[in-house]
Amino acid sequence: MRWTIQPKPSEDKIKHLAQALNVENFVAQLLIQRGIENFEEAKVFFRPSLEHLHDPYLMKDMEKAVERIEKAIQNQERILVFGDYDVDGTTAVSLVSSYIKSYYPEVATYIPDRYQEGYGVSFMGIDYADDNGFSLIIALDCGIKSIDHVAYAKERNIDFIICDHHRPGETLPDAVAVLDPKREDCNYPYDELCGCGIGFKLIQALGNNRSQTIEDLIPYLDLVAAAIAADIVPMTGENRVLAHFGLQVINSNPRPGIKALVHQIKKKVLDITDVVFIIAPRINAAGRIKHGNHAVELLTEFDFEQAQQFASEIEAYNSERKNLDKLITKEALKQIEENNEKERFTSVVFQEDWHKGVIGIVASRLIETHYRPTLVFTKSGDKYAASARSVKGFDVYNALEACSEHLEQFGGHMYAAGMTLKEENYLLFKEAFEREVEKTIHPDMLVPEISIDAEIDFCDITPKLIRILKQFEPFGPKNMTPTFLTKDVKDTGYGKPMGQDEEHLRLFLKQNGSEGIAAIGFGLGDKFDLTTNQKPFQVAYNIDENEWNGKTSVQLRLKSIK
Repeated sequence: MRWTIQPKPSEDKIKHLAQALNVENFVAQLLIQRGIENFEEAKVFFRPSLEHLHDPYLMKDMEKAVERIEKAIQNQERILVFGDYDVDGTTAVSLVSSYIKSYYPEVATYIPDRYQEGYGVSFMGIDYADDNGFSLIIALDCGIKSIDHVAYAKERNIDFIICDHHRPGETLPDAVAVLDPKREDCNYPYDELCGCGIGFKLIQALGNNRSQTIEDLIPYLDLVAAAIAADIVPMTGENRVLAHFGLQVINSNPRPGIKALVHQIKKKVLDITDVVFIIAPRINAAGRIKHGNHAVELLTEFDFEQAQQFASEIEAYNSERKNLDKLITKEALKQIEENNEKERFTSVVFQEDWHKGVIGIVASRLIETHYRPTLVFTKSGDKYAASARSVKGFDVYNALEACSEHLEQFGGHMYAAGMTLKEENYLLFKEAFEREVEKTIHPDMLVPEISIDAEIDFCDITPKLIRILKQFEPFGPKNMTPTFLTKDVKDTGYGKPMGQDEEHLRLFLKQNGSEGIAAIGFGLGDKFDLTTNQKPFQVAYNIDENEWNGKTSVQLRLKSIK
């Protein structure tokens, strides 16, 4: 484990901002590290406002998209809202379809079957549209590379509007409109929206035509917040504003489907971490185990009792998903061991009966043991299909592009991608991918890193600091929960390993006569010896609050000890 302390900004900058905001120097340092350098930027950061959202018409092709939808409504055409089977896709489909349905009935949804159709726009989906008289397809969270599919639809007099956030290829599909801020020729001010975020910009533009204000669209933000959290997009700019207000909706007045998912949870106020670990996996489980349609049914249901019924089915899929990913992870780790591949630069594993719905999760799990770019393959029809996950700083999409001669198709982004190849190309690809990663990865990237924002003393942890850190939320990429370093720490003697296999650690820490502070370290049980005999040590941690019997106290969540 590498500890990396983030570069400290200049003392002048820190002092200037600390004075302007009346905060401690290290708080100003945290803000500057997040790109916030003056009072105005801090005001925008600490007081997210819906007024900070950009005009949707700044997005290339937005006018064309709105015009085509309005024309479809005028001519009583049938509209099919199509999206991927993950959280981003199913929330986007739920959002756009339920919005248009609120004033126009001829709207249906389509989520491709993960196993029969695979990722993205499918010929089966277009045939379904053709057979059922749909003349307009709105594709969400997919479609940016669907050149052949859009041409196929065109031959059948079906128009496409594409709303995607993945990187485009050299040629764009011949759709009526292609909304994707990552297009070279799109000058939209923010290009990190997720698929559901782009769906929201579309309904924002449609709302303009109906004299609706942004306030009228707030009820849809619970879906957008779920997608932002699940899709691991940067928590900056518009994403942060949408997530901030979306969390308020989740906590005050969520749609029945989300209410049903969180109904059993004892926690009063959910934060973004709860959305990532509680809401998102359950929405995802439908498409992983059964069919993404079940997620859309849940998220568009207005009757709470019916939503509870859907939620309990999804709960069962989620339990099955958990069991599968444990089992497959075990088998994959064994395969790496038996093939003597523990010392490689990549993990590439295959078994033909692995469940396609969980291979992405398994890839992430393997990285917890063997920290390197990872691909998990399974059999899909007569092809091999894989999910890729990467390590911090390494662009797995570029590595796949360099090996694309062996692939049938691939898509995704820096840290996560999907691909298919022919059976006979598997070993060729596996070796090419290993060579490419060996050639391009920096050795440091193969060692997990804890990035430390600032060094502080325990006496700096005050109620005021905790109040300020709360306002840094919602956390996510590019605005991670601050990680602090404190040196010369001792355990007061009450420390002990916890958990069935003593894999966790509970300590009670002091520094230079400070008041004791509780700390918990998940997975740090093996570091217990470093904390005994009153020997001083260093801790890297996040500051947390612990609720117990109605009382709230400060607790450190330890990330590492040395």
